[in-house]
Amino acid sequence: MEKLITAYTYIGEGKVFANKRLIFYQEKIATFAEFIKALYKQEQIAYPKFYKMDSLSKLGFMCAELLLRYENPGIFKPGSLAVVLANSSSSLDTDLLHQESIRNRSAYFPSPSVFVYTLANIVIGEICIRHGLKGENAFLVSEKFNPSTLKDYVSEILDNHRAEACICGWVEILGNNFKAVMALVENESTATWINGFKPMPFTEASLNEIIKVN
Repeated sequence: MEKLITAYTYIGEGKVFANKRLIFYQEKIATFAEFIKALYKQEQIAYPKFYKMDSLSKLGFMCAELLLRYENPGIFKPGSLAVVLANSSSSLDTDLLHQESIRNRSAYFPSPSVFVYTLANIVIGEICIRHGLKGENAFLVSEKFNPSTLKDYVSEILDNHRAEACICGWVEILGNNFKAVMALVENESTATWINGFKPMPFTEASLNEIIKVN
């Protein structure tokens, strides 16, 4: 059964795209923290927990927020939307902060608020809590973006009717180097897009195309 990308969001190089439309641009990026805060404020999101998240979760949260804002998340039942994400650094960006907090034994003070984010799949948890998602989820780690693995994993979920649709993508950050792309994938026979975006075939070529948007 053919599958379609019915919406996508891209964040990288100081730009944010939603369904091929540029919605945010910051020419000079001092830090990731400043960039993501500016994006959050522009989109007028009211979610205080955002400020407590680590950088990986903030990046993934914003990417999913925009993806579902330009789609229609209400059409999916909580257990019918799966989430499959991947990156190459896992939670290393936060792991380094945690390591720094325990390095000095004479001033040993590990922060619980940092430690809780030393697992890459916490970003999926934050997305699911925000949008009330209860479907299957997985976080994959590979040396580089692997569209073949994502395509096969998501296709297997949809082909076996474990979900009606799936959010899949790449969420990578280490220091001030970051990139995120998420796509909403649906079976062609049940696709429910309403945003005017012309769906793309769910292929390796399409995944490579949207991750290189700039």
